[in-house]
Amino acid sequence: MNAESTRVVVDTNVWISAALSPRGTPAQVVQRVLASAIPVLSDATFAELERRLWLPKFDRYVSMELRQQILHDLSAAAYWTEVPAEIASRAYCRDADDDKFIHAALAAGAPWLVTGDRDLQTVPAIPRLQIVSPADALTHSDFPG
Repeated sequence: MNAESTRVVVDTNVWISAALSPRGTPAQVVQRVLASAIPVLSDATFAELERRLWLPKFDRYVSMELRQQILHDLSAAAYWTEVPAEIASRAYCRDADDDKFIHAALAAGAPWLVTGDRDLQTVPAIPRLQIVSPADALTHSDFPG
């Protein structure tokens, strides 16, 4: 990965799906992002991932050690962005809780947001940001990797 790598926001559901199914489409996207792009995190997006990844419902599928490793490695590999108030105050999504991913992308200048969340996928077009499903990311010719 070089300094010119594209920044990509990956939604919590994609990170967790990748951990649960290491050969699935979300895992393929995560592998491409980690190999050929820079994952973007904000305090809010990382807090959501951390909170959800530790839910007891995942205990039988993902070991505590793997969860710790995912959070550690992602934190170290990510481009951390602070979301300015003028971006944080904008509403884009029907579910306001999902706006944090759009905010992180806009603050970091990331042209991609990969999500399995229909609320995010149906947001009206935002200049310089493509919101795509994991499957669409893998087939889009401009997606990193």
